[in-house]
Amino acid sequence: MIQVIDGHNDLPWARRARHGRTTAGLDAPVPDLHTDLPRLTAGGVGGQFWSVWADPDLVGADQVTATLEQIDFVHRLVDAYPDRLRFARTAADVRAAFDEGRVASLIGVEGGAQLGGSLAVLRQYARLGARYLTLTWSRTTAWADSATDDARHGGLTDFGRDVVRELNRIGVLADLAHVSPATMRDALDVSTRPVIVSHSGARTLCDHPRNVPDDVLAAIGAADGVVMVAFVPAFLTPACHAWEQAGERGEMPPVGVADVADHIEHVRHVAGVHAVGIGADYDGTDRMPTGLGDVSRYQELLRELRRRGWSGPDLHRLAHGNVLRVLETADTDHLAFLAGIPDGRGTWAA
Repeated sequence: MIQVIDGHNDLPWARRARHGRTTAGLDAPVPDLHTDLPRLTAGGVGGQFWSVWADPDLVGADQVTATLEQIDFVHRLVDAYPDRLRFARTAADVRAAFDEGRVASLIGVEGGAQLGGSLAVLRQYARLGARYLTLTWSRTTAWADSATDDARHGGLTDFGRDVVRELNRIGVLADLAHVSPATMRDALDVSTRPVIVSHSGARTLCDHPRNVPDDVLAAIGAADGVVMVAFVPAFLTPACHAWEQAGERGEMPPVGVADVADHIEHVRHVAGVHAVGIGADYDGTDRMPTGLGDVSRYQELLRELRRRGWSGPDLHRLAHGNVLRVLETADTDHLAFLAGIPDGRGTWAA
């Protein structure tokens, strides 16, 4: 079984919303969720970026508090199941978890509004284990345009560019899921490190605003980044996108494993096999493609790609190798930041 590192899972908020933030019971089936420990094992999940998201109706300090509560959930989750999970900050930690048969548990902060406009808050998230920041969620912020809201800045503001520079400096990956194409391009212009897209699709195959245009796919590949393909039906086919836009009335149009594989193959074609990964978005959406209904089903996707002629080494790159490589490019900066080693780049911005 090929081990998978998934770029985005919303279990922390799903537990908050449905189970009162408790970590109890995840070592047995949890029917109202996509995710529990038995199904992670069945799916071959060796690493997971747990999304720490906060409701955008919360503002300012309340969003920061909610984000800290979500980070706390991930730490409590790992502490509750030490034989099954291992907290991971670095690629080396992830590989150690692989060897131990535990799921490497990483943190991604899903939305730049969760900084409360403060780079100091970003630094504290990094100290608590965050390894990526999604520059926006579904709403445009004071410093970056979202893909699914009105554009106010034409991409990133000057402060937004400072956020990307600070991410580079402290070894936290810039995540371009959810942002507008102009924000994607601005971030690529500023970043001196590879970026990720933690959970999106290919815009050419499905013209959903959450998907990535080909010129950006190519630029991410040229900069050694990785685009992690989501399983969200509305991102995958024009019919499902139209159904979503029409208010999700009636039955969802058919969508399956092959549709996810089509997006993965398109990203490989445009960006390169070194630049594609998996970011399903389990527990972040109600519906999933047929055959990919929960976290136990990743191997079905890998079997489909093998049937299409993917080699073993390329499947390993897709499943975990590419995102591990990108994470490792930032590990030295991240560890130096945690150790307080001066980086020679001037004083910290406030």
